[in-house]
Amino acid sequence: MSTFIEHIVKLTDHRDRDLLELTFSKALIDLLPISRIVIARVMREDNVSRWLEVARLDAMGGGRVIDPLRVDFQSLVLLEDASNRFRCLETRDIVEIAWAGPDGPRITMLPLFSDSRKDDQGVLELHSDGALDEDSLRMVDYLRRIYRNMYTLLEYSDRDPLTGLLNRKSLDDAFYSAVLEDLEESNPAPIGAHHIDKDRRHRVPANYWLGMASIDNYALIIDKHGRDVAEEVLQLVARLMSNTFRTYDRLYHFEGDRFGVLMHCPDEALVLSAFERFRVNVEKHKTPLVGRITVSCGFTAVKADDSPKSALEATERAVDFARRGGGNKACSHVGLARRGFFGPVEQVELTS
Repeated sequence: MSTFIEHIVKLTDHRDRDLLELTFSKALIDLLPISRIVIARVMREDNVSRWLEVARLDAMGGGRVIDPLRVDFQSLVLLEDASNRFRCLETRDIVEIAWAGPDGPRITMLPLFSDSRKDDQGVLELHSDGALDEDSLRMVDYLRRIYRNMYTLLEYSDRDPLTGLLNRKSLDDAFYSAVLEDLEESNPAPIGAHHIDKDRRHRVPANYWLGMASIDNYALIIDKHGRDVAEEVLQLVARLMSNTFRTYDRLYHFEGDRFGVLMHCPDEALVLSAFERFRVNVEKHKTPLVGRITVSCGFTAVKADDSPKSALEATERAVDFARRGGGNKACSHVGLARRGFFGPVEQVELTS
């Protein structure tokens, strides 16, 4: 059995937030008399909240880690329908369920985070043969604090300080880790293994999409109103982007006036509709100093041989096409290629 110190080393050695839940779960399973651990996070779309079990691990072996990009949101349990989880979330206190008598098996629920930040709400579920004693609960609390600290540190390193969106550095990791589950399905590896050799890293399915939005006439906004006002415009666009796209879409601020979105969707028309909603939301929001703001958007399907760089180049071509057409447009690189604007027609097969 690994020691507490060894698990602390593993937790604090991470550079990838997506694997932090798994390492945390393995520590709890290894150190405590727990038969199963579930980490459930709150996901939101169009003001509807549901539960996503991002990690589930059993002491006897087996488990899974779910990529939020790949979930069918409508299939998830509504927030209020899981009443015990909801109570734990609302009270931010321990909820214990003795489902087979007072001396029988228990499910002990604890809030994953210590505050009620909307973007980071979750519940930790511990399944055990009986009630957890004070020493076990104290161990859970220690590990939970370490997890929270590491989560916050990694999140801070992944975020753009001006807008609060993910930064360009984090795109490379997300680009590959988002498709880890797809790779594991075709070539299973032991749970917890996260090495992907360089050739397999590029076997990316076409139902991932990378998009970009650029503020029209941003240089003129800087020249006329100054950088402080221009930065306020960036912050406004970031808020509108966060309010428009799904909570499990990954939103980025790259540099200057460029924003990005990494999303999973089987239908090009639905991706276009999302960018159209964002474009319209920006257009109808007037600011006191600058007035009307518009954005040019472009997106592309991530192909099997893509890297972050090549996918970004495709989105930039779509954005440039929108801008040359007068701006305030959303364009699909795949659709433009079908019409012959970028040379030979690209054949993109979508998978569900």
